[in-house]
Amino acid sequence: MIEEKKDKPLYKDYKVILLAAALLISVVAIVSPIGYFAEDDGILNIHYGLDIRGGSTIYLKLNGAVAQVDAQPRDIVLLMGNSEFPSGIEIVSSMVYDNGSSYVTFRTADPVNQTRLEYLFGTNDVHVRRTGNVSEVNVSSTKIGFITSYLTHVYGKEIVPHFVRNGTEYEIRTATTEEELGRHMRAVNGSILKDSSGASLYRDGTTAQTMQTTIDVLNSKLGNGLGVKDLPIRAIGNEYIMIDFAGVNLSEARGLVETPGRFEIRIQTTGADTVHVLYGDAIESVGVVGQDPSTGAHSVPFTLSEEGARSLQQMAISTGATMNPNAHHLLMLLDDEVVYGAPLSPSAASQLNSMPIYSWQAGTSSREEARELQIHLRSGALPVNVEIVSSGQVDATLGQGFLKGAIITGIFAMLAVALLVYNRYRQPKIVLPMVATSFSEVIILVGFSVLIMQDLDLAAIAGIIAVIGTGIDHLLIITEETIHEGKTPSDKVYLARIGKAFMIIFGAAATTIIAMAPLVFLGFAALKGFAITTIMGVFIGVLIARPAYSSILRYILIKSGMKDEKLPE
Repeated sequence: MIEEKKDKPLYKDYKVILLAAALLISVVAIVSPIGYFAEDDGILNIHYGLDIRGGSTIYLKLNGAVAQVDAQPRDIVLLMGNSEFPSGIEIVSSMVYDNGSSYVTFRTADPVNQTRLEYLFGTNDVHVRRTGNVSEVNVSSTKIGFITSYLTHVYGKEIVPHFVRNGTEYEIRTATTEEELGRHMRAVNGSILKDSSGASLYRDGTTAQTMQTTIDVLNSKLGNGLGVKDLPIRAIGNEYIMIDFAGVNLSEARGLVETPGRFEIRIQTTGADTVHVLYGDAIESVGVVGQDPSTGAHSVPFTLSEEGARSLQQMAISTGATMNPNAHHLLMLLDDEVVYGAPLSPSAASQLNSMPIYSWQAGTSSREEARELQIHLRSGALPVNVEIVSSGQVDATLGQGFLKGAIITGIFAMLAVALLVYNRYRQPKIVLPMVATSFSEVIILVGFSVLIMQDLDLAAIAGIIAVIGTGIDHLLIITEETIHEGKTPSDKVYLARIGKAFMIIFGAAATTIIAMAPLVFLGFAALKGFAITTIMGVFIGVLIARPAYSSILRYILIKSGMKDEKLPE
């Protein structure tokens, strides 16, 4: 009974079935006419990288600056208030507390739009009291909030404060100079701070977080357009980004970078019908993902321009969204694809009946969804202004030659291994499954790369060659433990020997994965591609190919009458 179970046909062995299924899926992914990739010059779905296929490389400069500055809320409100109200304002009182909270109270004879002031000063804590022809306005915020709102006011771009060990850095997400920032700060009796050595706390560039956000947005916009999940985009310092466009000529590549994705907000009218509200250029800034501590819900704050806020108010009223929000959802679309939808909150619907809303929050159930929505909101415009500082066309002659050479080398390597194995065991029935298994690993690895939309570049090919080498080593270990003096041992001895072999294989695989893992997160694009390919190959080998090979080899030896039942148990 046990013997029958051991000698069951290969097509009933789950390890062989898993190998066959993985191989079939990979072949379909590679040759299917409806694939993830559409190469213009081939029938395969393999997407070759820049160094093999040719294309373009573009260098972008991120325009921005990071500085530590200081100014008093009173002076900031005075300047901004005089710019906002034609007849000017009169400061009544102001205070900055030790914990950083602050308030400024002023009077003006002009009409006051409370929502407009909330947007202007970046706070919801604005109180207006009208007495006769004079309005008294109290604005409460923090010193950091007042400085942020002032810099947003003068630059017209997003300003992000970052808390650092020795104070607060303000990231200015647009082109500026130290001299220009100094003039703006002197206008409110402020200044750029200096460190203990007297050096100015100002630097060109962006923070690491903004650099990563820019890369994420570019990947979302460019990758979706080209059908690539992980476009080769790498940061160079804190100011520059390099992008590789495989198979894309220079003019097309420049057009992809310079043309933003079309972001649109629409409102449901009746049923599935919707009406246009605004485009992405009406979104002035997108904040960082936040979380409500009481509910745990996440949200993405963003602000609208004057025109965008009034357009949303008008359409919300005309469609009936302010009266019945649940029947008229706000929909966000990126390149005509819905990426978010939700009804107006009751408070927002009520407020829109009387005045526009400039500051909004889009709520999500998880941080991952909020992060994704933040990227979509920014897809109409990157978090910082960028400019193309260098570009060039890449010739693929060398890469294509390397690809052909790598294929030829791989074939000769397999043939050489086959000859050595035949010389060692003198059994063709052992050589064939070893070569077939190694070849199957390559097909599955390439197919998996297609499924995850990874470029096949020189680094990936180097990874495949490395996987072939380690795979042959593992197959030889399995062969040695399966064959003893020209025969395969009895079941109990075989299980003990093959268990020992797989312990060695799993240990070697774990070592390889641990060694490659840092390159996935810390390496440049080339090293990252090599590491990902190598790790994928190791997993495919130890989980699919090696177990199947052990079953196939054992089955062939038993069917050939090479099982030795006399070996001690």
